[in-house]
Amino acid sequence: MHKDRAKQLLMDVREGRVPVEDALAALEDLPFEDVGFACIDHHRSLRRGFAEVIFGEGKEVPDILAIMERMWGKGEDILLTRLSSDKAALIQKAHPQSLYHERARTLTLTHGPRTVLGRGTVLVISAGTSDIPVAEEAAITARFMGNEVETLFDLGVSGIHRVLAHRDTIQRAGVIVVAAGMEGALPSVVAGLVSRPVIAVPTSIGYGASFGGIAALLGMLNSCAAGVTVVNIDNGFGAGYAAALINRA
Repeated sequence: MHKDRAKQLLMDVREGRVPVEDALAALEDLPFEDVGFACIDHHRSLRRGFAEVIFGEGKEVPDILAIMERMWGKGEDILLTRLSSDKAALIQKAHPQSLYHERARTLTLTHGPRTVLGRGTVLVISAGTSDIPVAEEAAITARFMGNEVETLFDLGVSGIHRVLAHRDTIQRAGVIVVAAGMEGALPSVVAGLVSRPVIAVPTSIGYGASFGGIAALLGMLNSCAAGVTVVNIDNGFGAGYAAALINRA
């Protein structure tokens, strides 16, 4: 249950528009609803400002649909991450108004337009074209959480002039997410240009010695640019979520 809905419910009870029994029925599944295979955290919006996010990988479609049905019935908007295209096709048959973002493997289902909650722009940058899926996951997450989001793709350090060509956009952003594989150098370069929080996302893109993103992860953790925060390998969702929290008005 979102804070706005909870406040409205309490105001309706106070003004006599909603009986106490109906209000209790609306609140009976707080803080969570146990459906046997999952405990759905309907209280998360009240605690954190954003509803629970469904991790699609490893879940069966009927289970995902059951979770979505209960969240949707509570007025919660839905973000699904790590969702394969075949699962998305089945889910969209049940929810044709949902949007599937294939490259980012995310699906969104909202009751209406998103309210802008952020105080500035979240800028998401990818070092290479191969890093775009992770960057897109971050961008969609931050946008879903009520932020204005801009993206800049394929600005890797092998052509540093590409970064400098967008210096005005980079310096204007409120929070910056940088996804990079290989040696993971781009977040350090970007952080050296701005006085803004930079969230680095190591990706699993690279040849053998990149060790599936570990080389980029270690490079980012050892950044010589102060203020770089690092999330897990390929964790675009975590980076977008952190950027949204930082960017809150």
